[in-house]
Amino acid sequence: MAEKITKLGVKREKGFLYYIDKQGDVSCAKMARGGKKGGGSKKVAKCGIKRKVGYLYFLDKCGDVSAAKMKRGGKKKKKR
Repeated sequence: MAEKITKLGVKREKGFLYYIDKQGDVSCAKMARGGKKGGGSKKVAKCGIKRKVGYLYFLDKCGDVSAAKMKRGGKKKKKR
């Protein structure tokens, strides 16, 4: 299950992809549809999240930032 990290209440617009960028803030970009190209990204909200390894960060239904532990399968890689 996912846990809420930050409550923001971001209102989503149709046709945009919302994600957590490298700085830990919420950004959005216009999605490419049909023959039309997508657009550049813009910051929607600043929250400055510090990421932990092995977690997936996303914007949930309520417009808040949540994190879920990633499930990893397969063989472990050998260290060289």
